[in-house]
Amino acid sequence: MTGPYLYDDGPEDLHTGTPRRRNGLILAVFGATLAVGVGMVVALPLVKGSGEEQAREVVGVFVAALAADDLETAGGLLCESERDRADAEGTEAGDLAAAYAPAGTGEVTGVEPGELDGKDAQQVRVRWDDGTETTVSVVLEDGPRVCGTSTAG
Repeated sequence: MTGPYLYDDGPEDLHTGTPRRRNGLILAVFGATLAVGVGMVVALPLVKGSGEEQAREVVGVFVAALAADDLETAGGLLCESERDRADAEGTEAGDLAAAYAPAGTGEVTGVEPGELDGKDAQQVRVRWDDGTETTVSVVLEDGPRVCGTSTAG
């Protein structure tokens, strides 16, 4: 190259030394990624709660919404098959949800694992003001959803 230079010497190559391998840095990045992934898997149940806790919570909100005549919220907690059933009957999901409450206010009394139409489900027992007990089925469908009820006694 020719031309005026700022210094008397010509331009030098920037990288004149022997290249070094940076395997330690790459391994550290992969190790950190793996550690974060494992940490998230371990922390997920701590943040969201167990299936039993989620079922208890969703039925508690469902029952409270029915007691407050908030049929929109109660209808939004129904599973897809129950919403489809409401559409087939020509009713709103909230009106179908109202059929879940026999009388007054309910209280969640217990949760047991179970099955509904071949899917894992939680069976949540609810005691109503009039003494009636029902069992509400909760399935995991884009979050826990109420998906059926039966009279327990």
